[in-house]
Amino acid sequence: MTQQQSAALPALVIAGALMAFVVYISNVLVGIRIGWLNENWFNYGQFTFPVAFLITDIINRLFGARRALWVIAIGFLGGVAFFVASGDHVGAGFADPWSVGRIALGSLTAFVVGQMLDIGIFNSLRQRAWWFGPLVSSLVASLIDTVIFYGIAAGGSENWMNFASVDFGVKALVAVVALVPFRLVIAGIFARSGSTNAA
Repeated sequence: MTQQQSAALPALVIAGALMAFVVYISNVLVGIRIGWLNENWFNYGQFTFPVAFLITDIINRLFGARRALWVIAIGFLGGVAFFVASGDHVGAGFADPWSVGRIALGSLTAFVVGQMLDIGIFNSLRQRAWWFGPLVSSLVASLIDTVIFYGIAAGGSENWMNFASVDFGVKALVAVVALVPFRLVIAGIFARSGSTNAA
């Protein structure tokens, strides 16, 4: 435990920086359509944003909910920085002319609620199989995150529910794939510390 505590600060700094980057870059990439799939439904941000849940789950598993909240706060600041830096260009990549204010409010609200929900669900399932907590928490949190974002940012626009459905489908797929790096990181750190509680 002493080794884990001594590693907490640099790990949290790195996780916080990664979280801020993921939130920022996902807001950039959400406006870039993937033409070779279907540019009307898919964007690159759908594949990068779920990494935020992976970061939260890893920090929560290693250092607990309080420190995971700290990382979320850094990610929130990354989102704020994006909207401040982007100004009126935020909505340029979207099919519907959603206002910048609604996009910003939807994105930041969805991020905070989704991440807080992810922490709560993960903690309640901490004693289950190693994959159950991160998978269920990420799926539920991603669903709520998606509904909140599209409900606020695009509610009332044509096909917003279809956009939300496709968005959640991608996030769910990434959540399953993310179990691999989650397991590798957790197992590697616990093996290095000599602990047998990686599961």
